[in-house]
Amino acid sequence: MTRIGQAIILHRAGDREEARNRLSELWHEIGPHGDAFHRCTLAHYLADTQDDPHDELDWDLRALEAAEGSVTERSADTGPVLGTTNVADSPCPRHSLVALRAFFPALHLNLAADYAGLDRPADARAQLLRARTWANALADGEYRQGLKEAIKRLESRIDGAPGRSP
Repeated sequence: MTRIGQAIILHRAGDREEARNRLSELWHEIGPHGDAFHRCTLAHYLADTQDDPHDELDWDLRALEAAEGSVTERSADTGPVLGTTNVADSPCPRHSLVALRAFFPALHLNLAADYAGLDRPADARAQLLRARTWANALADGEYRQGLKEAIKRLESRIDGAPGRSP
């Protein structure tokens, strides 16, 4: 996570290419069977470093796939993990499970933005619905409120797009 964080700092400082290179190296180092939280985080931030909107969508889809795969595996092993109250029974550390749960609304929101940018409003709306559902499942707080506001802004942008039927 430290190396992921360092690459994110580079990206936020404006060195998009170096951030993309470092994150790509980490992606290959972790591989397809690496920790799902790390893969999800890497793909999520790799999406932000892409120049082509189709590539950004591909990376956001990989991030969601990593998160969903992790949840599905844990659900099969231990029952419905997302509803679990006894995290000690979960096969993953508490921070990874909680972080993955909290990541879902942002992942769907990013996909909605990707689809909106690619002029695919129906796909964008479907992802906004998923983002809203996941956001509603979060505890009240700044993160949840920020997600809900971002969902509304994107929804307004999609609804106000030229060529939209009333």
